[in-house]
Amino acid sequence: MSGSGIRSAAYGLVPADTTEDVRTRGAGVSTQVAVLPVGSFEQHGAYLPLATDTLVACAIAREIASAYPVHLLPPVTIACSHEHAAWPGTVSISSVTLHAVVRDIAASLRRSGVEALVLVNGHGGNYVLGNVVQESSARGERMALFPAPEDWEAARERAGVATSLLTDMHAGEIETSILLHAHPEMVRPGYESADFVADDRRHLLTVGMSAYTDSGVIGRPSLGSAEKGKELLAGFADSFATYFSLLTSADGTARTAVDERG
Repeated sequence: MSGSGIRSAAYGLVPADTTEDVRTRGAGVSTQVAVLPVGSFEQHGAYLPLATDTLVACAIAREIASAYPVHLLPPVTIACSHEHAAWPGTVSISSVTLHAVVRDIAASLRRSGVEALVLVNGHGGNYVLGNVVQESSARGERMALFPAPEDWEAARERAGVATSLLTDMHAGEIETSILLHAHPEMVRPGYESADFVADDRRHLLTVGMSAYTDSGVIGRPSLGSAEKGKELLAGFADSFATYFSLLTSADGTARTAVDERG
């Protein structure tokens, strides 16, 4: 795919592009697409860092940027983690603030000629991002939220992740696997014996995570591996093809691509 040789996926959290890199890449596409990783700063048990969701979002975004001609942005590192407030280190902003930040970024991009924005969300509690995309699309702006639950499921199956998405809620097999692949130096001992399952979490938004887990973990991190992490990221890159087509094609062509897939 065009642009795949421009950048390596090996660079860090902050993109190393110069303004000329962005200019050159933009000249080769009909519609410029920016990718914004959105994470969080919240507890992930005793073995994964507070920045786990940001690291996961960045890993997915880097994988996308290595395969598609997109403008990779630095991450939003603090978001809506209010359900994790019982644990030291967790920091949140309001959903109103996150909504405003994303809208401001999208508006700034449009002023510079980047018409489409993809939000790569690494934290399930960032519910407001769905509203941002809905509202932006209704205004005729090009925006998408990635990965969708179906993309997570497809990547999970491809990687051979044993834990279901329901059970693998927090600091489990998927997140541990991605970090073991992308940032193994940040994974501390202890994940091998930290499994904890709490599938019925219907009151989570009312009582928070601490009502369901003492350790902060819900999932089976002991099943994580670097190989699974690599395959998960490859799966996300494959799933992104339809999003890229949708955002860069005329309405008819894009709609056909979505209909054929679904």
